[in-house]
Amino acid sequence: MPLLRPQLQYTDILHHLLAEAPRSDGSSVHVDRGIDVQSPDGQGTDIAPRTVQHQATRLGRHCLLFHARQLQQIGPTREIVVDGFETFEWSQYFPFHHNVAVDPATGYFLYHTDSPLRRKGRMTEHQKLRRAEFEAKHGRPDPKAIRKGMAELLDVAARGVDRVVIRSDDHPAYPRAMEHLTCEIDHRITPGKKHRDQHNSLWEVNLLDLLIRHSTAAHKRETIAWAKRRQASAEKLAVLQVWRNNIKRRWENGEAVTPAMLRGAVNQVLTVQDILRERIFRTRTELPECWNRYYECGVVTAALPVNLRHELKYAF
Repeated sequence: MPLLRPQLQYTDILHHLLAEAPRSDGSSVHVDRGIDVQSPDGQGTDIAPRTVQHQATRLGRHCLLFHARQLQQIGPTREIVVDGFETFEWSQYFPFHHNVAVDPATGYFLYHTDSPLRRKGRMTEHQKLRRAEFEAKHGRPDPKAIRKGMAELLDVAARGVDRVVIRSDDHPAYPRAMEHLTCEIDHRITPGKKHRDQHNSLWEVNLLDLLIRHSTAAHKRETIAWAKRRQASAEKLAVLQVWRNNIKRRWENGEAVTPAMLRGAVNQVLTVQDILRERIFRTRTELPECWNRYYECGVVTAALPVNLRHELKYAF
């Protein structure tokens, strides 16, 4: 078993899983720590690219179940900060939001959903024609996707409370996404143009956005390792979620505590071995509707002719 650093990086989880992966010839596996989780092409390893992809997907499903089980252990969250993290799949003509919710008191990454978007912003005439061609072939994204995705997010993040404080920016879809909540809502809006430092009331979710961009090659500016499928992007975000909550320290200096420790879910900083110690069965774990789609690989990338679903009986 490879030695792991005390302060683990996000990609170490996948590296560890690959190092433990069985091989048909029985030989040992060498994993180059430079391999990119978001663009698993097998470079720097003696593992087939398809094996890397399967292991990443399998790890994503495990982390969905791990976090869902942990979410049932912690108490209700009475203050939430939410945001939409914009990225794209397949090409820049298919942008989407990862809607994320964070506990501002502890930095605990609560939940995430997704919302496919229509490409917007400044475009050349050629780009406008290309967008029209794609929309004629694949259809136009639901104009209410952000409202629906945020509503799904709040259903889970605000579960079990009679009153909740929700912090967000001034996106017009967010108030409509809160209309269905049965609890009392205190919606506190911070303008999106306000300086995003530690004094900003949205600091915790802005910090999460920075961590996602810093830790995942697919979301870096001007990347060549963008996500090819929204499904895979959600799976890797689930891995980052478990890493952020249980492995990465809340503060780099000072006491070694994690967001999960501050929420009372665990009593120590977890390791990769702790995360992968046992198999978590889907049939014994309740998943929200959105995450059930993720688990079954039910998120469709319209531009791809084939979108495989997870239908294995013994590996479900």
